[in-house]
Amino acid sequence: MSSRALLQASAHLILRTAQPARRWLRIALPFTLPAALLAWELTVRIFQVPIYLVPPPSRIFAVLWSERALYLQAAMATLGEAMAGLALGMGIALGLAVASTFYPPLERAVMPLVLLLKAIPLVAIAPILTLWFGFGPIPKVLMTALLTFYPALVSWMTGLQAVDPAALELMRAWNASDWEILRHLRWPSAWPYTFTALKTAIPLAFIGAVVAEWTGASGGLGRAMWLAQTNLDMPRLFAGAFLLAAMSLTGYGLAAWGERHVAWWRA
Repeated sequence: MSSRALLQASAHLILRTAQPARRWLRIALPFTLPAALLAWELTVRIFQVPIYLVPPPSRIFAVLWSERALYLQAAMATLGEAMAGLALGMGIALGLAVASTFYPPLERAVMPLVLLLKAIPLVAIAPILTLWFGFGPIPKVLMTALLTFYPALVSWMTGLQAVDPAALELMRAWNASDWEILRHLRWPSAWPYTFTALKTAIPLAFIGAVVAEWTGASGGLGRAMWLAQTNLDMPRLFAGAFLLAAMSLTGYGLAAWGERHVAWWRA
């Protein structure tokens, strides 16, 4: 048997083996989270782990249900701050990315400052923003904007520059203006990167809002979790964390859904 025939036979065998595995994976995937929660519940109960260390999921969900009005109000406050900060951060990132395409030296001037800001820990920035702007929503929105700004900026700069060189030279040969190149060539190239930025920035938006609320706020999930932590109330602390994770996953899922249904560039 020739080496080519051997490779084709091996590839055919791998594909035949992988298809049942993928089928079983699709069937088992929806049950992974319930199975993990069940294992958590059984482990806590069998080993009698104290509730002030790790509460069982049943107790956490009971707290979420019994205090659903309080947690819904806190979640709405955090959601509003996160979405406002996300819009602000991504808007500034888009403006800076577009400006850098018209004036390339701007990227070399701005990126060191952006990287320096990115290197500063959140725990150092959040108290400063609270001290400057008080306990209202402004420091939460600014913290969220700072967190979401960097991934959006990098994604859009990459997308705006990832154009076909032949198409760029052709448009320049046609004496197209920078605005026409941006509109007809660079922006369609950057559009797919928008969803990449969203999938990265949405979970960061909720983290930024909660961290800012933790350092000082009158409401929100961060405030509720901070109060639970100071009282060693682990069920309420885990309830806030569960709700925060659910919101982040929902946001990520919506961005992924939008990417699949608006992905005209893949056709």
